[in-house]
Amino acid sequence: MLPPRILRRLVLAPLVIVVTVFMLVTLPFWLVVTAAASLRLPPPQRRGLRFVWFGMAWLTLESAVLIACLWLWVAGGARHQERHYDLIRWFLSKVYAAAVRTFRLTLDVQEPEPTEEERAARLTRPVIVLSRHAGPGDSFLLIYHLLELYRRRPRIVMKAALQYDPSLDVVINRLPNAFVPRKTGQEGVIEEIRRLAATMGDEDALVIFPEGGNFTPRRRRLAIRRLEEKGLAEEAERARGMDHLLPPRPNGAIAAIDACPSADVVFVAHTGLDDLITIGDVWRKLPFSAHITAKWWRVPAAQVPHTREDRIRWLYDHWEQIDAWITAQRLPVGEKGPQAGRAG
Repeated sequence: MLPPRILRRLVLAPLVIVVTVFMLVTLPFWLVVTAAASLRLPPPQRRGLRFVWFGMAWLTLESAVLIACLWLWVAGGARHQERHYDLIRWFLSKVYAAAVRTFRLTLDVQEPEPTEEERAARLTRPVIVLSRHAGPGDSFLLIYHLLELYRRRPRIVMKAALQYDPSLDVVINRLPNAFVPRKTGQEGVIEEIRRLAATMGDEDALVIFPEGGNFTPRRRRLAIRRLEEKGLAEEAERARGMDHLLPPRPNGAIAAIDACPSADVVFVAHTGLDDLITIGDVWRKLPFSAHITAKWWRVPAAQVPHTREDRIRWLYDHWEQIDAWITAQRLPVGEKGPQAGRAG
């Protein structure tokens, strides 16, 4: 059960700063111990030093964000949204830079070159982002690029348990986002999506993960079975044809479009670290260099279907396109067909 907000502020937030100071003071000890332990492992498994270094960077940045939030609160700027978006942008840019140095992370975003009209529209319309959900850090990378590359102000519906992270808890609760408790039903989640979409301005972006969770073969089988039990034979058949994705749950996307019909819709695909789901996966399989490829398709608001049935088919159409793109990305370079680079 999540502790009350006042307890999180008085206990968890200061605890992060105390732990950060302790780790900084004792960092030489942890580096020596980790290096000694790594000598017993074969080179591909010597990841300890990288994890210690990245963890230290993360803790330091978390503490810096918490101190900045405290200063904003004391100075009366706790309600100033733009300052908090700047703070998130700064934090994510530093985490991204640390990941680049520590894990040799590279990110390739494939996007068709926009026309002048499309470039102007990007600055004058809200967007609804429908993204694939797979692997660690996809939300982080997506939010980072929305903030840094596209200068958007992202909104997202998240699990309430994420508020155990003090900096996330403080900053995100000061901005138009939503944390939903574990036992919240689907209708409650959709209502939060509808609320966030209805109040979007031209610089805002609502981020939704229609799959509802990370892909696993078991979840795929269960999702297809649920579609069959609901009598949705067409959707079940199309879901069976997708090898890398869970079938999309359309209600959240449709609710967002209904609440903000002026918004363009952006579909996001990514691949590269798909097999790294749990902390154990990250520890066992993280390569010495990590490469993530992402692709974005933008659909102008005028081209979004109007009826529910047409929107569901349209959503599955794009999900099948994302699945085909992922398949193409996993082929050897010489075998990649036109789908790998098609703008869509």
